Parts: sequence; C-alpha cells; structure tokens
Amino acid sequence: MKQGEVGMNLTEVLLESRLVAIVRGISREAAQAAGQGMTDGGIRLMEVTLNTPGAHDIIADWRERHEGKAYIGAGTVLNVQMAKEAVAAGAQFLVSPNVDLSVIEYAVEHGVEIWPGAMTPTEIVAAYEAGAKAVKLFPMASMGIPYLREIKAPLNHIPLLATGGATLDNIADYYAAGAAAVGLGSALLPREALAAGNDEQIATCTRAFVEIAKIEG
Repeated sequence: MKQGEVGMNLTEVLLESRLVAIVRGISREAAQAAGQGMTDGGIRLMEVTLNTPGAHDIIADWRERHEGKAYIGAGTVLNVQMAKEAVAAGAQFLVSPNVDLSVIEYAVEHGVEIWPGAMTPTEIVAAYEAGAKAVKLFPMASMGIPYLREIKAPLNHIPLLATGGATLDNIADYYAAGAAAVGLGSALLPREALAAGNDEQIATCTRAFVEIAKIEG
C-alpha cells in the first residue's frame, strides 16, 4: 500500500479511536518500551515530536515494529523540509503546533494526513479550508475546557483534536465539550515505567484511556 493510500484514511482512524499518543524528549531505547506498551494497550495513532533527538530513528523503529497495529506520525512539523524528512523516515501522518499553509499544501498534495495546531477561530477555519480534515486545538491546558466548548458552537463542522492537559480524571470532560479526539502525552507514560522499560505498566495505563474513549464515543 502506498504512503498516500494509507494517509487518506487516518482521519477516520482518529475519529474512531479518539486518541493520539504524543511522545516528546524520549530516548530511542525508552521509545521501544513506550511503543510496545501503547500498542498493547490499544493505541492506534502514535506521534513522536521532531524536536526529540533521534525522532526519525524512532519513527522508523515504530513503523517496523508496529506495522498493522498502529499508525506512526511526526509532531512539531514546522516547515515543508521537516515534513519531507518525516515522511521519508516513515511518518504516516503529520501534526504541527501552528498553521503553516505550505506544510498543509505539501501534505494534501502527497496524500499524507495532517492535523495542524490552531487556537483562534480564524486559524482553525484557515487550516480546515486549506485541506486539513481535523485541526489540533492547542494549547488546551492553557485555554481550558470552557474554551473548547465555546469554540465548538460555531465550528461544529470541524473535528478538533484537543491537545494538552488531559488526564484520566478529566478526559471525559474533553469529549463532552466537543473534542473529536484527544492528544495525550505524559499521562500515558508514567516516569517510573519508562525508566524501568516496563511496557506492561504502560499498556495498563494506556488501556484505561482507550476504554474511556470507547465509552465516551
């Protein structure tokens, strides 16, 4: 299956699974346990940010190890060159913290799913009109759930991936406020589990989020 053919369906996977795992600042070795634990726990979309040292190696490792179980993406994609390098490393979807129309254009032209980050209504609509099938609402931890609820009222036709601040205690509130999906970072990866390479503990933690996403869906 070609890169573009895979990418075309990933927003459907996003809207179905309602979760994206985001890994940042992790070693290649720790990423092995993280990837194993998260896929065992049921995560279907895993992203490593490109400001992580060795990010391309992690993307390549995850593609090789988890093909058929999870789709692998690159985060913090800030320009077209970064997008090209990520795709060359094996990234099947791209995520950014900002709206860069040239990056969106590149992704759309090459059939790679992209979920750009936006905060204001103007940015969200611009990203969607440029071809993004879902938009990452960022930074959620600072803006808060009331902002998500308020912005969904006029923009309910645009799927929003709410990223930042989600925990087991509040993730249901994200969905209730209108999030189509939620981006999860450190909440999925307990420090002690990462340090010990304990993929079973990571899987247990991941499974709890996956179950909530199913219930709230």
